[in-house]
Amino acid sequence: MSVTVLDPQTALIVIDLQKGIMAYPTVHPIEDVLAKSVQLSGEFRARNLPVVLVNVAGMAPGRNEQPPRTATFPPDWADLAPELGAGTGDHLVTKHTWGAFSKTGLADYLAQQGVTQVVICGVATSIGVESTARQAHELGLNVTLAVDAMTDMNKDAHVNSVTRVFPRLGETGTVADIIACFDRESAGK
Repeated sequence: MSVTVLDPQTALIVIDLQKGIMAYPTVHPIEDVLAKSVQLSGEFRARNLPVVLVNVAGMAPGRNEQPPRTATFPPDWADLAPELGAGTGDHLVTKHTWGAFSKTGLADYLAQQGVTQVVICGVATSIGVESTARQAHELGLNVTLAVDAMTDMNKDAHVNSVTRVFPRLGETGTVADIIACFDRESAGK
């Protein structure tokens, strides 16, 4: 389902647009994803709506079949892209798992802000973005996914998330669709 409405208390969640993750090869140009995410965060800030900037600084404990990409990360690996312009009103979340809600206090923060809907963008579509969308949906939040403001390291995984998983979790649309939705709601007031 494409974007139909944004709740009055909608928050933006930007996933893992940080130096270390953005250095990986991606399906779509990371500069374009970053530019769309910056545009979206500007729209949310202009409307005094919450902007949540998420980075990842490690991984959850436990075994899996894929070895970690590196045993130690460079000092600036988790630094958010400066283009995001993290403001004093933004809420910063550092996660150690795929999803932004697990053991971060994000659900409590959004509840305190009265948030009923989240718009999610970032990288990687099939990992951090999808996991966060699943968690938000499980918490009863309305979910919207800005599909042109996200990418993945694997084309098939990206396509699977966007075409098969996301429509079951919420609404999808472009940044332009989301801004148009804001504009329609502003005009109707």
